[in-house]
Amino acid sequence: MKGKIFILSGPSGSGKTTLYKNLFKRQRLKRKIVKILSVTTRSKRLGEKRGKDYIFVSHKMFLYKKNAGHFLESQKLFDNYYGTPNKNIREFLKKGKNILLCIDVKGADVICQRYTNVVKIFVKTVSMKILKKRLKSRRSENKKEIAVRLKIAKKELNEVKKYHYVVINDNLDKANEFLESIILKELGEQNITSK
Repeated sequence: MKGKIFILSGPSGSGKTTLYKNLFKRQRLKRKIVKILSVTTRSKRLGEKRGKDYIFVSHKMFLYKKNAGHFLESQKLFDNYYGTPNKNIREFLKKGKNILLCIDVKGADVICQRYTNVVKIFVKTVSMKILKKRLKSRRSENKKEIAVRLKIAKKELNEVKKYHYVVINDNLDKANEFLESIILKELGEQNITSK
């Protein structure tokens, strides 16, 4: 395999999805990374677009795709399913294309069992207090759901040692720059800048 797989993981509310989207807008990364959209059964959030942010499907369709072997990895999180489509990944890598994925820690483990050319980056907030504040400000979950997400976040934070890099997302612009420098360093194009 010539290309690399970059994985962005982190607790719900850490800002990993925003950072993921921003990386594809950065001039120095254009044509260097490829987006593989995740498939999910969850509802669209405000501002999300079908086919741009996620591939939104029904539970029935997701399970059909899963049973038919359409996913490289799939997980159930917060009563919804998420999956990374198999299609095109191997072909992209053979052509030297680098893939950027935004997936949870369990999904990252599955991909690492199947591929060796993986760079794992963990995104987190400065503290659990800030994470809780961000989850509340999203207004997409109720108190019970936020409590569940915080409980899972604590477990995910125990997985940090399995990652190659950790990005503390306390300043979006700096976190974006740091992520870009990680990717360019891994592609042999520049030295890493500290955050």
